[in-house]
Amino acid sequence: MRKYSQRTIKQYLYHNKEFLRFSKKNPYEVSNEDLRDYLYHSANDKEVSTSTLNTAINALRFYYGRVLKQGFVYEIKRPKKDKKLPVVLSQEEVSQILLSVNNIKHKAILMLIYSAGLRVSEVVKLKLEDIDIQRKLIHVKSAKGRKDRYTMLSEVAIETLNIYIKSYSPPKWLFPGKKEGSHITTRTVQRIFENAIKKAKICKDVSVHSRRHSFATHLLENGVDLRYIQELLGHKSSKTTEIYTHISNKNLSKITNPLDLIYGNV
Repeated sequence: MRKYSQRTIKQYLYHNKEFLRFSKKNPYEVSNEDLRDYLYHSANDKEVSTSTLNTAINALRFYYGRVLKQGFVYEIKRPKKDKKLPVVLSQEEVSQILLSVNNIKHKAILMLIYSAGLRVSEVVKLKLEDIDIQRKLIHVKSAKGRKDRYTMLSEVAIETLNIYIKSYSPPKWLFPGKKEGSHITTRTVQRIFENAIKKAKICKDVSVHSRRHSFATHLLENGVDLRYIQELLGHKSSKTTEIYTHISNKNLSKITNPLDLIYGNV
């Protein structure tokens, strides 16, 4: 009824099941201490991330607070967010990765993620009708937060897509999966990227989502206004997009390093 995504539903079920396995109690017997013990166990023994802890809290609050009407669940305080900056690939590294991929379908997927700033969950659900070659736009439907948006489609990506479509003739989904009528899975895309990273001999600790971060950072470094980047990425808040100002070398590159001043290498 709340139209939560399948991913959210899956996560909520997972955390509630894990909690019951941990507490070994009937849901109606659960106390605030049980919830705290589970979250402590997740944070310290399992060493899960802050975002995973927050998802667990949301899942437990939904069931014990909204369904079972147990007010104590709202007493749980959220952990402080990690202030980690995303790892970004250079433009040369992006090029190396694409050159390492020979499969045209795999190349088209990785190219679209970078050139349009797509999330993995968005690229796998693209349909042929979402690609507007004339206007050079991609229509991203029901993205994070159930929002639609348009993002850019590059000339190079269009050339690669045309070759791919002629070779594969995808019927419904732009990137079909192995099962008839299904799209490619996010895990498959992650494996494609991992293989490309190995072939390109990139040593950075990056994931396929790093291509989206790289897209935003490179746009900022090329002088694109932060507001446009926010729209292209589909960020609800400008604060989320502002993280790229901490990664970009746009202004840092103008500063002369004091060591170069000492040795005259200016």
